[in-house]
Amino acid sequence: MPGKNLTRDEATTRAAVVTVDHYDVSLDLTTSDTTFRSTTTVSFTSREPGAETFIDLIAPSVQAITLNGEPLDPATHFDGVRITVPATAEHNTLTVDATAAYMNTGEGLHRFTDPVDGEVYLYSQFEVADCRRMFAVFEQPDLKATFAFTVTAPEHWQVVSNSPTPEPTPAAEGTATWAFAPTARMSCYITALIAGPYAVVRDEVGTRRGTVPLGIFCRQSLLEHLDADNIFDCTKSGFAFFEDEFDCEYPFEKYDQLFTPEYNMGAMENAGAVTITETYIFRSKVTEAIVERRALTILHELAHMWFGDLVTMKWWNDLWLNESFAEWASTTCQAEATRWTSAWTTFGTSEKAWAYRQDQLSSTHPIVAPIRDLEDVEVNFDGITYAKGASVLKQLVAYVGREPFTAGLRAYFAKHAWGNTTLQDLLRELETTSGRDLGTWSKLWLETAGVNTLRPEVDTDDQGLISSARIVQSYAEGFETLRPHRLAVGLYSVQGAELVRTERFELDVEGESTTLPQLVGRPAPDLLLVNDDDLAYAKIRLDERSLATALAHPRGFRDSLPRALVLGAAWDMTRDAEMSARDFAALVLASLPGETDSTLLRVLLGQLQIALHLYVAPAHRDEAIAAAVRDLRALAESAAPGSDAQLQLVSAYAAQQRGGDDAAYLRGLLDGTEVLDGLAVDTDMRWRLLTSLAACGAASAEDIDAEQQRDNTATGRERAEQARAAFPTAEAKATAWRRGVEEAGLPNSVLEAIAAGFVNVHDTALLEPYVEKYHAMLDSVEEKGSHAIIEILVASFYPTPLADGALHDATEAWLTSHADAPAALRRLVQENRDPIARALRAQQRDADA
Repeated sequence: MPGKNLTRDEATTRAAVVTVDHYDVSLDLTTSDTTFRSTTTVSFTSREPGAETFIDLIAPSVQAITLNGEPLDPATHFDGVRITVPATAEHNTLTVDATAAYMNTGEGLHRFTDPVDGEVYLYSQFEVADCRRMFAVFEQPDLKATFAFTVTAPEHWQVVSNSPTPEPTPAAEGTATWAFAPTARMSCYITALIAGPYAVVRDEVGTRRGTVPLGIFCRQSLLEHLDADNIFDCTKSGFAFFEDEFDCEYPFEKYDQLFTPEYNMGAMENAGAVTITETYIFRSKVTEAIVERRALTILHELAHMWFGDLVTMKWWNDLWLNESFAEWASTTCQAEATRWTSAWTTFGTSEKAWAYRQDQLSSTHPIVAPIRDLEDVEVNFDGITYAKGASVLKQLVAYVGREPFTAGLRAYFAKHAWGNTTLQDLLRELETTSGRDLGTWSKLWLETAGVNTLRPEVDTDDQGLISSARIVQSYAEGFETLRPHRLAVGLYSVQGAELVRTERFELDVEGESTTLPQLVGRPAPDLLLVNDDDLAYAKIRLDERSLATALAHPRGFRDSLPRALVLGAAWDMTRDAEMSARDFAALVLASLPGETDSTLLRVLLGQLQIALHLYVAPAHRDEAIAAAVRDLRALAESAAPGSDAQLQLVSAYAAQQRGGDDAAYLRGLLDGTEVLDGLAVDTDMRWRLLTSLAACGAASAEDIDAEQQRDNTATGRERAEQARAAFPTAEAKATAWRRGVEEAGLPNSVLEAIAAGFVNVHDTALLEPYVEKYHAMLDSVEEKGSHAIIEILVASFYPTPLADGALHDATEAWLTSHADAPAALRRLVQENRDPIARALRAQQRDADA
């Protein structure tokens, strides 16, 4: 039998034979701290009586298997991953009595012990294929069924699943049993179990189906930080918007949102029981960008209740549509139904930047990616699946029109409720409502990879009048597709200190060159902005005159969107080695004063860090970083007291500083001898300051121990691990490598924290010994655990800060000599190598400046 990696062909074959009716799943969570008892009875029919099939289960052991009343020997029918089901009848009842294992990787049924009070918290995470770690299941999205869970657990726990929580009945001493009613018919990956002494705040929302109960859950030790009113308000706005937009009532009986620890992702759309990373419970002051992002996450998961849960993809090749639709729908809701009316600006600044970055890796793929098996799915939760797909859906809405698009969605939900669909089912409805043929559009945008570049070319005569103008479209080598773009062109003039838009027009850009007759015969504008208002998905460039204007007036735009577009163009030019990294850093630093758009500020500070540490030529790097540190400190000290900008600038300054007077100043902020008016030196800020001091050798192990005692929480434990791994000594790096890579058993969140500290270096020589060790580790990394752990080891322990030829060549050599390595592993390694190749080109450009 194959291992864990279910293929599409196997799933297709199994779905042709099996139709699943119902699961009864009984779980006893009181048996031990490492395992639990899982008993599954599944009723299913076979279209081919007598045919053999299999059911999925990843578990340490199976005690008994019974098929239609006849026992099957676990020793010969269970291989640790699958159970062979021989000679099916037309109607079948299969019972599997197993011992399943708790996980500490954020997959399956995750078990966490709160260091504050010693209480145990459980939550499930099943996407892509991890419900088979909790019960025996035909694990694929098109084999929908109803599910009834019966759970025995400590009597003081909250137990939550997809159906409303029933009243428990007493079991053994100190335990109780919860027997949940059967769910609606759904895919197995959106079933859920969350159990533990969670605190809960309750409310309700009026919907088309009547009053729906709402619940927000978190660990008891975090309840004091839970801003439930804000979360409920956002959730209720989403309910009203989506029911109206989709003309479809909320499909489930209740809606719980559960904030859970050690979470690998932002959230998961379990039907009626959404799990969300508890980092969205803010125990300290956070930026507006993070608050806005939490709202987007809440709305994204709520949108999935319709698109994903009510109507579900048939196979994982439509994962992109599932996630892209939720991105588009949540951003639309946020812009039209909440206080974040500039949500599309945030989308362009942050999400599309992620898409552009992902689309320029050698691992890029069409939006409709070929998903051959589960390994392909696991590495496709990326910027193409989410952000590029959502960008293209936004274009599709413009192409067919908002009203026809909405009408098509409504028909889609009405026709396919509780079923499984493909992309063609949605396009068919949109073609009907819009009257457009979407076949060509789909081929160009969904079935090809890569991002186009749009560059204006403007010629003037001896009087300064435009004699010809055009937009030239190009593509990257290997991605030879020119696409149609609907976009706007903005003309800006310098008026005093401002750049004021004097004209805007829209046009269709197709082919290699599109003329702009509107501009001929008129004076050249001070700045010509292609893709003004960010309608198109494409990299843009500025002509020479426009670039000079932008550099001379970094704070000239009244609005953040054109400023973000121009800065984004400069960033793309820097990444493409068309602009010196030091020039880009100067532009960013000149653009920061007075910036109030929280997401744009966050993105710029992140880009500044990458430019300084990876793209500036090594010979100029220390000088460039020192200049940036001086400017960031001055900007932090002059920022409005208590402002979002102050918080972000202090954090960025702390991360960049190298010691000396700066370390002394940060130490003063930490111990209170220095005061920056309005700055909250709260728990999270204290860890930022202390980690910065540790990284430059200005803090001790005793300092970290004392801070961990002060913050004796799960987050405090992670922050302490990160700070210890950041010490600038060979011994600290060796310890981090040993604990993170060579040993086993650490929870996913602790492993991530150690990795973050490990690669936090000012002296990159500390990481040179790990080039060889890293690539040697890859040969056995598949043995180190589940996909989540492997991904952390491969992606987060890569010594990226070296960014030199030796690292690039070593990674290239590994890829060349391991052509037969698993595709998912090779992709992760490629995605480490590609940024180093880009950095080397940027460094050469900076050296030549």
